[in-house]
Amino acid sequence: MHYPETKLPNVGTTIFSVMSQLAAEHRAINLSQGFPDFDGPQLIRDRVVHYMQSGANQYAPFIGVPSLRQAIKDKVARHYGADVDAESEVTVTSGASEAIYAAITATVRQGDEVIVFDPCYDCYEPAVELNGGVCRHVALDLPEFKINWLALEQAISPRTRMIIVNAPHNPSGVSLSRDELDRLAELIRDTNILLLGDEVYEHIVFDGQSHNSLLTHKELARRSFVISSFGKTYHITGWKVGYCIAPVALSTELRKVHQYITFCTPTPMQLAIADYMNTHPEYESELSGFYQEKRDIFCHEIRRSRFGFTPAKGGYFQLADYSQISDMDDVSFARWLTTEAGVAAIPVSVFCEQPKPDARLIRFCFAKNEETLKHAGERLCRL
Repeated sequence: MHYPETKLPNVGTTIFSVMSQLAAEHRAINLSQGFPDFDGPQLIRDRVVHYMQSGANQYAPFIGVPSLRQAIKDKVARHYGADVDAESEVTVTSGASEAIYAAITATVRQGDEVIVFDPCYDCYEPAVELNGGVCRHVALDLPEFKINWLALEQAISPRTRMIIVNAPHNPSGVSLSRDELDRLAELIRDTNILLLGDEVYEHIVFDGQSHNSLLTHKELARRSFVISSFGKTYHITGWKVGYCIAPVALSTELRKVHQYITFCTPTPMQLAIADYMNTHPEYESELSGFYQEKRDIFCHEIRRSRFGFTPAKGGYFQLADYSQISDMDDVSFARWLTTEAGVAAIPVSVFCEQPKPDARLIRFCFAKNEETLKHAGERLCRL
């Protein structure tokens, strides 16, 4: 029998799985994959048990349980001053990744182009390719990781269907300013280009900054899928619960796809998250301080090392330059760091179509307990 040719010839196992497996094999401290080594709030976990034992174990409405969609609507109004319709514009999905895939599948057709900013998260391009589209990569300007507006303008063509905007950005943590949102609006004003806002780290911004969601910009919001993740916000990445907010016309198309991917997201998790959001609305505003403390602990621990770094401005990753330690490429260095130094990290080149040959950057995740961060810092300072 001849099996069909692969539809994703350039895709293998994700670097996150590879590095986590390598960390486990060598008993390294895993600062590679982006997940906490601590649990989410006790109450939210207790509510899941409550709903499971109370019989809420059947299919949920495919767009999400009403209480969670209403809680999302209230949160968006509270943080961004945006008035979205819980019934027609809010869709609960099985993680942000599903929402991203559904949004791309609903709108990208054969030959369409989707602009992504490098370094970019690795789930975007496979989704585009599976739907017959092509990614156009625009490199962010280093070391600030800012949009190169001339390069973006040159990348836009009559075939451009979508621009994916990830802010706070993974892996750099950089957010978009209000002026940048205005400039983006001006650039695409007379086009039919859609936006996909990957905003899973929306509540994790540091040093007094604020997150400028696409939802805060009325002109951009009218053409946007805005996607977020409860896994990132509540330290429950294994639950895989996210959501997408989009205008009615876009939500309608996304839901057509969503119903045939997962149909719905587990009922007890949705109900538990809704309860927690309603009883602890202050939680989201306190999350930045929680993670800023972890960032500061990690940066303090590696200050005596030979890594060069600027403290992250958001998200829960810290980039570090290792050029004073080794001239290895970043993939080789990340493997060596895991097997020999006992700390796992992610090489930044995997986020780029054309990595700079002289770049020596790796990404550490600081969403860890203080003890974990201190032990990792001790090992990194020995290099």
